[in-house]
Amino acid sequence: MELVKIIEENVANTSLIYAVFASPLNKAENKFKKITVKPISSNDNTIYQLEKFTDKQAFHENINENDIVYRMLELASQYKNANIFTAEADYQVLISKKGSVRIVKLSPTKTMSIGSHNKTKKYIISDNEPCDFLIELGVMNKDGKVLAKKYDKFKQINKFLEIVDDSVDNANLKSDYKIIDFGCGKAYLTFALYYYFYKIKKVNVQIVGLDLKTDVINFCNDVAKKLNYSHLRFENGDIKDYNTNLDIDMVVTLHACDNATDAALVKAIKWNTGIILSVPCCQHEFFDKIDNNNLEPMLKHGLIKERLSSLVTDSLRSLFLETKGYKVQLVEFVDMEHTPKNILIKAVKSRVREEAIKEYDYFKKFWRLEDIFIENYFG
Repeated sequence: MELVKIIEENVANTSLIYAVFASPLNKAENKFKKITVKPISSNDNTIYQLEKFTDKQAFHENINENDIVYRMLELASQYKNANIFTAEADYQVLISKKGSVRIVKLSPTKTMSIGSHNKTKKYIISDNEPCDFLIELGVMNKDGKVLAKKYDKFKQINKFLEIVDDSVDNANLKSDYKIIDFGCGKAYLTFALYYYFYKIKKVNVQIVGLDLKTDVINFCNDVAKKLNYSHLRFENGDIKDYNTNLDIDMVVTLHACDNATDAALVKAIKWNTGIILSVPCCQHEFFDKIDNNNLEPMLKHGLIKERLSSLVTDSLRSLFLETKGYKVQLVEFVDMEHTPKNILIKAVKSRVREEAIKEYDYFKKFWRLEDIFIENYFG
């Protein structure tokens, strides 16, 4: 069919500019007098926005490019006429009540201009101004341009700083803010924390990054020295063995494997830390412990059980934090397309929510989980 070919080719070639479907064949069943279709750029992809008009309102719907051909053909079967504007030609489509189609091809009257669905993102650390630690860690060049292969890392750093910025109370931000980053790794985010507090917030922050890998610690200390980040230091050690006499204001633990996350959370709770930011990883503890006959259709599949175990683990951790006087949110840290380990636990010191204690006990019983590492470690 000629109409199918026109729509398919122009969607495939991204040369569809605009389309209008008007005069519904059945007004009783179709409340929309007119529907327009236009491509919109979204996160480096093209989606298609439908704007659907009634007498008094307009409604919007976004369709991905895999489904837009089918949707436009569906609209063609519901309206008497359509105008399809492409880079090569305009097409006037007339559809009779019996379904016969007449297409008139005309010279093009519109030029290609795909609108942006996303407003320009304003980052805490700008993507066009030199930033010393990003240059040193190979995320940005000396002119302030983010390297293409490091753009995901750049966005992750800014997303993390947005969460930090949303967590701190700017009005009561101490002048000697103290942070510990457990399992800091190469420390992109540890350096970002120092930059955020010391250079943006003008707070005399003190940060310790802890990791098991000696070579990583040596590298990070060398970078901190080179940048003259004098209140940032890195130490070699295990989370479970780490102790301090300082009043810690924030504990960060990102992708600490398995029970290391619980060890970090317990340390933070015992220190009465004001803010805890944790992205758990490799939650294996409950995989062999979860036992609920009603969920056997899910639990019998290893892949489903693994993901379910992670969700149950993080939900239980969140409830445990609530029983210790924290207000907890689970937020998306990075897009699911990059990693399934994308949940960040944000806990801010508040007060004990009494209902949380009952919910925590009930949740454990539901999943038949009695021997909980975080409880044992808390002692």
